[in-house]
Amino acid sequence: MTQPRSFRFQRSIHPWRFTACTIFIFLAATTLAAKDDGRIRWKPVDRGQVKLDEKQPLASAVYQPDKSEKKSNLVLILLGHRWLAIDIKAKQVYQVPPSELTPQGLDFVSGDLFISDRLVPTKAWTLRDVGPAELIKLTLNDYGRELQVFLPHPRDIRPYY
Repeated sequence: MTQPRSFRFQRSIHPWRFTACTIFIFLAATTLAAKDDGRIRWKPVDRGQVKLDEKQPLASAVYQPDKSEKKSNLVLILLGHRWLAIDIKAKQVYQVPPSELTPQGLDFVSGDLFISDRLVPTKAWTLRDVGPAELIKLTLNDYGRELQVFLPHPRDIRPYY
């Protein structure tokens, strides 16, 4: 008695090749889906600081998009219990509801946080290079206080090439 044709086909493909192809296709599909869905992965900034009227808040943190996303002009900060998204290039600040941020380890993942309905009025923007960091100063109109964000420059590793 002859074996069914599908059985002979399965025997001719090595199981490790089939598994490798399946994994490759799965990884390629998930990578493309992650790039196309418009989500931003926020990474904590080492040595990033937030100050409100020259004082460090009790709870503060600074995040920027993952380096692969090419959005270095965006900053996410925690100021007490309040999350703010800053677009440095447009000089605008947006209120961020905590429900919009999904924690993944030390990182956060979010959709588009820069919605005009959540715009926080600001004034007196200044951007300065202060040696090892970039200093962003602005006044939040709803608080009436000056916000300072220190973003360290990326390390220059060119001499090590």
